[in-house]
Amino acid sequence: MSERVTEKGQAIYSKKVLSIYDFWVLGVSNHLFWKCPTRKISNHFLDCVSPNHLDVGVGTGYYLKNYLPKKTKRIALLDMNRNSLSEASNAISHFQPEIYQADVLNMHDLCVEKFDSISVNYLLHCLPGNLVEKSILFENLKNLLSDEGVLFGSTILGKGVEVNFCAQKIMNIYNKKGIFCNFDDDYDSLSKSLSEHFSKVDIRIIGCVALFSCKNKKS
Repeated sequence: MSERVTEKGQAIYSKKVLSIYDFWVLGVSNHLFWKCPTRKISNHFLDCVSPNHLDVGVGTGYYLKNYLPKKTKRIALLDMNRNSLSEASNAISHFQPEIYQADVLNMHDLCVEKFDSISVNYLLHCLPGNLVEKSILFENLKNLLSDEGVLFGSTILGKGVEVNFCAQKIMNIYNKKGIFCNFDDDYDSLSKSLSEHFSKVDIRIIGCVALFSCKNKKS
């Protein structure tokens, strides 16, 4: 999968778009369209995050600036978009975050110390291809996860969930523009992709959103 294709889904995140992201996505869309209140994702983040954490697909850094443990010893940001990395790193500058600009689908091994938790919120539905193709992300990230670590996150499914009229219209527009690529993303595909790389997989569906968490498979 080429880097040019991967870039399409993240290209929308300009400084202007990021300035309204929290209001539109976390304040409006999650509640009215995707039917998964942001507090549900926030609670999931709180349940899984560790003091040695990597956030992938950082957006504005909302969950980091609001829910990182005070005892956090190490925090890292990984994203393809420079605007998002800048926005998120500024939001948590007091933690002195490590910053990595990389494409998770075309990522070479990062020579860094492993993390005890990795979060991937609202990234999968923006990546090109079906969930089998997107699972390259899981293969890449599991190498950055400690033996007892947890990978967790959330994604908007486009198939096998109840989608209201307005949500379907918005999803159609986002897919047409290449912001989303999730028409074929469903529970079974997500479960299969996660189980291929991780053990103790847990997936909960709230509205159109899948909240997932999993641990490394032992070799």
